[in-house]
Amino acid sequence: MSTETGAPAIHVEDIRYAYGTTTAVDGISFTVAPGEIFGLLGPNGAGKSTTIKMLTGQLVPQHGSIHILGMPVRGHSADVHQRIGVCFEEKNLYLQMSAEENLRFFASLFGIRKPDIRGLLDRVDLASRGKDRVSTYSKGMRQRLMIARALLNSPDVLFLDEPTDGLDPVSARSIRSIIQDKAHEGTAVVLTTHDMHEADALSDRVAFITDGSFHVIDTPENLKISHGKRAVTVRTRSAGETTHETRIALDEGSFQTSLAEALDSGTVLTIHTEEATLEDIFVAVTGRGLE
Repeated sequence: MSTETGAPAIHVEDIRYAYGTTTAVDGISFTVAPGEIFGLLGPNGAGKSTTIKMLTGQLVPQHGSIHILGMPVRGHSADVHQRIGVCFEEKNLYLQMSAEENLRFFASLFGIRKPDIRGLLDRVDLASRGKDRVSTYSKGMRQRLMIARALLNSPDVLFLDEPTDGLDPVSARSIRSIIQDKAHEGTAVVLTTHDMHEADALSDRVAFITDGSFHVIDTPENLKISHGKRAVTVRTRSAGETTHETRIALDEGSFQTSLAEALDSGTVLTIHTEEATLEDIFVAVTGRGLE
């Protein structure tokens, strides 16, 4: 079954879930288009993982509805699971098996008879270590293998829970590149993270979530424009070798005059624009930090 032209890959309407008397997700709604990277941002315990578990069929919403690729999701659905890829923060790989053996085993669960194991390992830069036991892999290598496993069935929708958490910069950059490549191929990606820098770099749109509720959904750029304060910082050096730094708000009516005065105050060393970070905006919108 395929989605209609222009239809969202994911459509979530007013889903709720509580663990006993503790509400984890409290009536959130959103859509994700094919080829879009949607960032679900919030601190630990905000409801991100519970949301992903409902989307992937591990939990059944106690209220509301979920449709993926036009198909309803309420718990396990074989038709849906054939079309999605999942990479959770908790790694459940078989450590005494090689990377190739892990991928072949999971391919068999999808009924894939001739998986492109070499191609997948090459895509995550593990081809040279494919025959090694996963127990010998670093944390970054295991995470890249998890990504390869999530791509086994060439998914139309990809769910990633904290995909680069705790990784070294090289491994994190590699995984971000893979995520962007999949989106360019038309895969809808839902990314949960508390890393605002990563969300800013990857996401087409982001949603801020705390205590199971959404505060805002928009593009990072729109959030920065609507909630952030833009400025220009000019660093100059005077004749006495004293360095001065002047910060000028872009939205002030006196910007042109203030900038001219700063530029005339000495030799210009640097000049650059500043904008609010997603973390700054998150704190402003939700009234709390990420920890």
